[in-house]
Amino acid sequence: MEVGFPVSSAGDFESVQTIARHIKNSRVCALSRAVDKDIDVAAEALKVAEAFRIHTFIATSALHVESKLRKTFDDVLDMAVHAVKRARGYTDDVEFSCEDAGRTGVDNICRIVEAAIKAGATTVNIPDTVGYCLPMEYGNIIANVMNRVPNVDKAVISVHCHNDLGMATANSLTAIQNGARQIECTINGIGERAGNTALEEVVMAIKTRQALFNGLDTRINTQEIHRVSQMVSQLCNMPIQPNKAIVGSNAFAHSSGIHQDGMVKNKNTYEIMSPETIGLKKEKLNLTARSGRAAVKNHMEEMGYPESDYDLDKLYEAFLKLADKKGQVFDYDLEALAFIDMQQGDEDRLALDVFTTQIISGLPASAFVQVELDGKRVSQVSQGGNGPVDAVYNAILAITGMEIKMLNYNLTAKGEGAEALGQVDIVVEYQGRRFHGVGLATDIVESSARALIHAINAIYRSQKVADLKGKINSHFLKN
Repeated sequence: MEVGFPVSSAGDFESVQTIARHIKNSRVCALSRAVDKDIDVAAEALKVAEAFRIHTFIATSALHVESKLRKTFDDVLDMAVHAVKRARGYTDDVEFSCEDAGRTGVDNICRIVEAAIKAGATTVNIPDTVGYCLPMEYGNIIANVMNRVPNVDKAVISVHCHNDLGMATANSLTAIQNGARQIECTINGIGERAGNTALEEVVMAIKTRQALFNGLDTRINTQEIHRVSQMVSQLCNMPIQPNKAIVGSNAFAHSSGIHQDGMVKNKNTYEIMSPETIGLKKEKLNLTARSGRAAVKNHMEEMGYPESDYDLDKLYEAFLKLADKKGQVFDYDLEALAFIDMQQGDEDRLALDVFTTQIISGLPASAFVQVELDGKRVSQVSQGGNGPVDAVYNAILAITGMEIKMLNYNLTAKGEGAEALGQVDIVVEYQGRRFHGVGLATDIVESSARALIHAINAIYRSQKVADLKGKINSHFLKN
């Protein structure tokens, strides 16, 4: 586990030291240039660890050696050997990296790898620092190291790929096929510029196509992948793109009608791995205008409605009209459409009228909210919010008497400048079921309030359908 660059700042030193002190079941590694001070500071930060590694590096490409370091390759080779030996004075676990190996001549890579291993390096890293290599090139570099370095069996060959050309995962996997046995990667592929190799991608690629990797196993508990991915995203404030492989929100979502029909019949038709493998409960069949009757029928069956309870043709026609307007249709929308003829009016029960908020430094936020509920104006004052949005939410929930759990809150800007609209998308949980809400306004608090009210109206409609279903069942039981 490489956790930082101690010499770079006091903060990095402290974070490395703190992690080293607390981590007990993993070897902790710190980075250093091939400079005595860097190595000494790294060792100082790591000395509290139960087991640690020092990772020292120096640039090896002609461009870096001549333009950045102002040295010759022989100078760099001597510095690498000295750095490895100094690091070995602190620990028997030393990693050496040839920075910019992707643009370094293969002959020079083999020379410096052999020298580093001879000096005591137990791991040697061949990084594609600027994401320049294509898989065929990178695989050839690793193959040359494995075949030409006489003492290569005394060290683990590692790879560290960047994603500037979108090749980080492909290059890492090619390296494994050519003999590398360590991949340096990050959760969600976060990292410098376009990012690093994504841990979840290489792990699931090796697991899914294990036969192509001679049965190699990463020993990663893949069922923790989704949870850890979400945690890293939240802690780093780096949203995951919806179509991100493995962990994106659409990674196991199927919208095409043809695909959904295949999934209903046999999941293997369009799914090469199950969502449960990474810790998700199940795949999603997103209901959109491209969804077919089979997907709509399948959703209704999963909610407990046999086809005899509703008119599928009529439901599908109404569904397509709503999907064209709304984009994605949710289960509770489908329920409302299926039984709309039995409902007396389908208007929203709750509407925002006016609201005000007050924030005084050092005190909790407060809000006054007035809404229309079933045609009557109702107002509520709330105190003790963690901010204006929280205060408004507390007031709205007090009016409805609902206990709602906020699962997800997402704010995006629509447009530019002072007139930009803020769109708030939320996911809430009520009585074990999830509901979605969206609000749009120039004021963030207002768009947040509208999103919650949108979700609450969806809950009201769902309750109405549930009541109707109960009455229908009761009628059939009596007769």
